[in-house]
Amino acid sequence: MAARSRERAGGVDRILSKLQSNIEAGNYYEAHQMYRTIYFRYLSQKNYKELLDLLYEGSCTLLKLHQHNSGADLASLVVDVLIKAGSIVTSEDIDKLARLFSLMLPESPERFKFLTGALKWSSQGEDSHRRGHPYLHQHIALILWKEKNYAQSRYHFIHSSDGDGCASMLVEYHVNKGYPSEADLFITQAVLQFLCLKNKSTASVVFYSYTEKHPSVHQGPPYLLPLLNFVWFLLLAVESGKLAVFNVLCEKYQPSISRDPTYPEYLSKIGQIFFGLPPPPPKQQGFLSNLVQSFLEDPEDDKLALPGPSRAPKDSIQSEDLD
Repeated sequence: MAARSRERAGGVDRILSKLQSNIEAGNYYEAHQMYRTIYFRYLSQKNYKELLDLLYEGSCTLLKLHQHNSGADLASLVVDVLIKAGSIVTSEDIDKLARLFSLMLPESPERFKFLTGALKWSSQGEDSHRRGHPYLHQHIALILWKEKNYAQSRYHFIHSSDGDGCASMLVEYHVNKGYPSEADLFITQAVLQFLCLKNKSTASVVFYSYTEKHPSVHQGPPYLLPLLNFVWFLLLAVESGKLAVFNVLCEKYQPSISRDPTYPEYLSKIGQIFFGLPPPPPKQQGFLSNLVQSFLEDPEDDKLALPGPSRAPKDSIQSEDLD
């Protein structure tokens, strides 16, 4: 048995040596096929640790050499091995997955496939996160932010616990892509979505960080913009859990809330989560309600991007902005 093991190890060493020679000679297709040969061999032996290291290094090498399809294929095999090995989620593995994601072409279908698999793997374990681990979401959000892909970066920040990073991205997003009158809309939807995901601590961080960093937001509280005051009071009400306060807020700030048709749907969910309100009858749930519900409960339906703030005419001034 020992002799057979040495023979098997020697065979793999010869393959690895030839693999390196192919890469140095620019024979990338042959190298890719050899990586896959080793993948099947190590997988049958359940030699997961060495296989993961090999595939990770191979994927990084090929991606850096602009062999994008081959590199992405090996990256997907990394996720496959993590799943088959039943690997627990560690920060080291998440760092590696994020590195592979950063090396892939931004618009490639392979990148989307890889990310879907990586998020699925990271959702496993005792402390399961149905939509993927917050640390992985944070990594992906930061990479997409660097690529100026604000919409998808926003999605992943919402599913992370990085309120400060999310706030900085949203400030840049609004300054570069939004209308001046939308400064309050950009942060309000983010806060409401964090609350709908029961992440009230990050909701508070993102709100206060955004209002401190945004160049056109008057320092508060209280704020000059009524919608920001509503969010400030809402966060206080969530902490207190007082239903009467929540109801008064929603009534008092109805003109501001009505600026975005999704806000009432989010507030309905927040009322259920933090104030014990019953869900509305099914017959009252329309398209927007279903959209919000899919954001909250159906990870398989996500397209990795949330709807952005509602648009208002660029030169218009909302009447409540003058309050």
